[in-house]
Amino acid sequence: MTASNKTTNILVCGTGGQGVMTATEILAEAALSLGFDAKKTEVAGMSQRSGVVTSHLRFGQQVLSPQIVPGEADLLVGFEAAEALRWVHMLRPGAVVLMNVGRLVPPVVNIGLFDYPDDPVAEIRALGLDVHAFDASALALELGNIRLGNTVMLGAMADRLPFPAEVLREAVLARFASRKPQLVDVNRQAFELGRRAVAEEALAA
Repeated sequence: MTASNKTTNILVCGTGGQGVMTATEILAEAALSLGFDAKKTEVAGMSQRSGVVTSHLRFGQQVLSPQIVPGEADLLVGFEAAEALRWVHMLRPGAVVLMNVGRLVPPVVNIGLFDYPDDPVAEIRALGLDVHAFDASALALELGNIRLGNTVMLGAMADRLPFPAEVLREAVLARFASRKPQLVDVNRQAFELGRRAVAEEALAA
């Protein structure tokens, strides 16, 4: 990722109900806890009906706008593979893509407006990007709740940020400690599953 004295641009995308906006909020909280200036913005299209959701986060010494300019994103986090493919134009050369391959077909496909890509991972890799693909949905289900997918994805991001992974982990756990303390342990497990999945995928590549 970028050095700590530069602005880091992260684009998170997926569909409604996957926790895209919550994950971005936690990322912003982690950055703020270290004294970074952080700004974010979201676009949610019928999110309650699994519509497209995108969230921009920018943090650094001074950030004037939350909007990422096309071609300048450092990290694309795709909670859904086809959505990751739709947003690759936002990435700079050498950027990193983290993507969940657990298939959740967007409504625009179900109603016939778009075809679901045969292999979105291969299409993104063909662009020469650094892609790490794994099944976050399956990992969440291993722990008994598909909603843990957003914590799995946060864990996947943890070692691709310009600050220690422990900072993000503590931001995740603090969120649950204050709201649903009974979920702290399972979210700790989900976070570590995401970190491990990316590390293992990188070794296998």
